Amino acid sequence: MRKLANKVARVTIFFWILKILATTLGETAGDFISMTLGLGYYIAFAVTFTALAIILLFQVQSRKYRPFLYWTAIIATTTAGTEVSDLMDRSLGLGYAAGSLLLVTGLIATLTFWYYRDRNLSVYPIVKKDAETTYWIAIIFSNSLGTAFGDFLTSNLGLSYIQGALITAGIIAIVLLLHYATTASETLLFWVAFIFTRPFGATFGDFITKPIKDGGLNLPREYASIVALVLMVIVLQVANKFVGKERYRAESSQEEG
Repeated sequence: MRKLANKVARVTIFFWILKILATTLGETAGDFISMTLGLGYYIAFAVTFTALAIILLFQVQSRKYRPFLYWTAIIATTTAGTEVSDLMDRSLGLGYAAGSLLLVTGLIATLTFWYYRDRNLSVYPIVKKDAETTYWIAIIFSNSLGTAFGDFLTSNLGLSYIQGALITAGIIAIVLLLHYATTASETLLFWVAFIFTRPFGATFGDFITKPIKDGGLNLPREYASIVALVLMVIVLQVANKFVGKERYRAESSQEEG
């Protein structure tokens, strides 16, 4: 039987750096589509989810992990997550707290279904299409939830963007401590970190693009998006070279053995 290839990124330090940059890009790009272009939340929601569906179709149909395709899909989920959060709060009037509760319920339901079907929630490697499909649904819920939580911190609790980023950074630090100092579930820690890297990147994106009177730097959203995208490309190139060297060393060690 043909050996199935892994379809998703390995979770390393590069993964988390790229995830944070992708969330920043998703926040600035999402606001650019809905606000700067003046499309509104309904149209922006339709545009971003149409793009997301097309990108995920290519990703799921791919026979192996393709870094640029995978991270394009991650960017699409973070951009769509921005529109989901804003749509629920500003167009549907649910508010960020109720929206977060709704998204958390969706995420738990997705992970429960995943575990019931496969008896594990491993996020690497993923080779089967049904597992990958569930993986991406969980990611969409996670990124949307992270966006809503970040907006809740700044809009409902009145925190500044820097304060919001510091709180989420603190949660990420606790997850990192639990990872190295305890035997806590790796899968649980992954999803907690995945959720909270979203508001960390989102609040940073808001900080560099929001008006100065609101505590931001007032950098145009399109410029901020370009900068985040360029940084992602650079980090991804470095990560690919690093992974290639690690694979070469592993193969060389096997040959010597």
